Amino acid sequence: MKISDLELEEFIDQIIDSKKYRDSGLNRDTIRDLLLQEAPQHQSSKKLLKSVKRKLHNIVAPYLGEPIYDTLTNQLAQIDTPSANSSEIKAFCKTVLAEHASTKERLPYLEEFFGSLFEETGKPKILLDLACGLHPLAFSWMGLPLTTQYHAYDIIQPRIAFINYFFRTLGLNPLAENRDILVRPPKIRADLALILKEAHRMEKRQPGCNKALWASLDVETLAVSLPTQNLSGTHSLLVQHRALVYTNLPENRSVNEIIFEDEIVFLIRKIRD
Repeated sequence: MKISDLELEEFIDQIIDSKKYRDSGLNRDTIRDLLLQEAPQHQSSKKLLKSVKRKLHNIVAPYLGEPIYDTLTNQLAQIDTPSANSSEIKAFCKTVLAEHASTKERLPYLEEFFGSLFEETGKPKILLDLACGLHPLAFSWMGLPLTTQYHAYDIIQPRIAFINYFFRTLGLNPLAENRDILVRPPKIRADLALILKEAHRMEKRQPGCNKALWASLDVETLAVSLPTQNLSGTHSLLVQHRALVYTNLPENRSVNEIIFEDEIVFLIRKIRD
């Protein structure tokens, strides 16, 4: 079906005003993008909205049921020594990171993860954290200076506000932004971009979107991490996730791998002449 600009905005308002997403702070660009993708495949607005809500659930579901970010902000404000290396900050961050499956899995080897990554890439002066979730709370284990330009992107506004408060608390510039990176890829030239355990979910939203995104980034190295096994740990995902990366690899790119217990990191670089 064809939808006018007015109808498009009305559909977006209808979804955002629904009970499920009313307080989510969900980025409008994400909903608009899904509506435009799905519209040609449906003949009625009812079927279109049902299809979009189903896709939206797959994108946002892991974020539902989170702690109240105002509460986390208040807890962070109570810390007496809010430096990146303080035991209080690290304890707070570990507690928050443990509440989400992807970051919880990385906690046992967090320092090793970034140590191995930066050994290959060098410590970035400008870092992009794409579809960041709560990854920025691992800053204390990255060993990066406060002069680092840490750009973080996510589609949930309350999370972005909290991350910027966290950045300011540590003394970092508050460079987190509510942005759908598939709709508006960042154009910042950076040393390193991270896409941690998100590329496979992006591919479900829009097959082939990773290739377009990766090709658009102006970065020295793109680090794409994917889980090595399913959530229950019953079977390996290495074959299918290697296929995902190499299928979406833009032209003239080289790939190195770093394998950890629960995830594999693909370091994607442009091949220099």
